[in-house]
Amino acid sequence: MLSISFDTIDNQFLILIITKVGFEIQFFMERHIVHCDLDTFFVSVERLQNSALEGKPILIGGSSDRGVVASCSYEARKFGIHSAMPMRMARQLCPEAILVRGDMDQYSKYSTMVTDVIERKAPVVEKASIDEHYLDISGMDKYFGCWKWTQELRQEIIRETGLPISFGLSANKTVSKIATGQAKPCGELNIYAGNEKHFLAPLSIKKIPMVGEKTYTQLRNLGISKILTLQQMEAKTMQRVLGQNGVLIWRKANGLDDSPVIPFREQKSMSKEHTYEQDTIDMDKLKKTLVKMIDQMAFDLRAEGRLTSCLTIKIRYSNFETFTKQVRVPITASEKVLTNKALELFEKLYARRMLIRLIGVKFSELVSGSYQTDLFNDAITDLNLTTAMDKIRNRFGGLSVMRAASL
Repeated sequence: MLSISFDTIDNQFLILIITKVGFEIQFFMERHIVHCDLDTFFVSVERLQNSALEGKPILIGGSSDRGVVASCSYEARKFGIHSAMPMRMARQLCPEAILVRGDMDQYSKYSTMVTDVIERKAPVVEKASIDEHYLDISGMDKYFGCWKWTQELRQEIIRETGLPISFGLSANKTVSKIATGQAKPCGELNIYAGNEKHFLAPLSIKKIPMVGEKTYTQLRNLGISKILTLQQMEAKTMQRVLGQNGVLIWRKANGLDDSPVIPFREQKSMSKEHTYEQDTIDMDKLKKTLVKMIDQMAFDLRAEGRLTSCLTIKIRYSNFETFTKQVRVPITASEKVLTNKALELFEKLYARRMLIRLIGVKFSELVSGSYQTDLFNDAITDLNLTTAMDKIRNRFGGLSVMRAASL
């Protein structure tokens, strides 16, 4: 009798057990997961375009005092500046900082260049954001040595793109991501299997993915500041404090993470259409439908960490003739920016003064990005409003709150 079974131990090893006539043979394959992160990506791209920016404090984002910081250099961070900070405050903290408007087209171009280099070499690649990748290179240690292979890949990315990049290598995604953070700027770190807890123990709980400001405050109020303390607690205790998220945080603190690296193919567009039960020429009704669709799609963009640079409006008249008009926009996920452009397009497109049967919106030329709002154009008040609405939608559903203009 021959039986084959699969199981895992501590999320680090795949075990194939073959049992025949009382004998048992076990094969172990250690996981090797790489996390790559481009260092101060936006700033690095700008420095490639203008070498005079090297070594200077750089702020990238909206130029007005009502704007926010999209990214900043390490030199600026020494003054306490960070991403999403109001630009007015950042300029007060560092008056000598150089302000750069930002060019998402260039950032997207360089992001694609890096992805192309990685996908040529790595067997399994997950693009987590515009400047971040996970690689599963399990099994490659038999042929190349995973540490040496990853070092060579990093040097190839630097050589071909000119961008500084850091990486962490370990048995899972969580530890590799934290290792990358420790390796920055422009460094590399290998956490050998079995050393995960020892590596994590002295670090701040802020280093754990999922621990945001709210969770950090809750844990600090309990007297927890280091990951070691979480490791010494029981999972049930964390569950009582933070629910199921507490268990996930406890597992991450102990270096346990079996989540796979998922190959990702970028969606190039998204669209939405509305067909009226009765053809209409009511302009208020048409515009409100348009605004409502854009609100929902912009929320979907932000939820997926995506941005669009091309907007298309479609109308179908009662005689079934269909017309479209499109325009390029600054790369964004802001419903305010997209709504203004959409209404302008609609005014230009609707020229027949005939009853309309269908109206549609399409976002195309989508790119990945971890910035959920248009940090180059939005004022801090707009960002706060959008963030508040997104929190309500995430909790109660996409239609739980909307702008009055779409009602």
